[in-house]
Amino acid sequence: MKTSLKKGQTVTLITGADKGKSGEIIKMFPRDYKALVKGINVKKKHQKPTKEKKGGIISIEKPVHLSNLKLVDEKKTKSEKKPVEKKEVKEKKQ
Repeated sequence: MKTSLKKGQTVTLITGADKGKSGEIIKMFPRDYKALVKGINVKKKHQKPTKEKKGGIISIEKPVHLSNLKLVDEKKTKSEKKPVEKKEVKEKKQ
């Protein structure tokens, strides 16, 4: 599937627990049709201590489906959804 969203763009979440929040796209997952957005869909993860890392509860962002995101127009500072183009049906002459 093609998408108009790209890494570095600012988006707003349409649905879910973080509805209305906006953030920048950090990473795209085109195969899964998902994106990682800074500050949105933050979950807690219990991490076991290792030799290199300290254990404890850490916060990480989880991917969000692209259908739940809409692009924010930075000039207007208002979010906008791209309009769907309707194809005109040509009438046949009899």
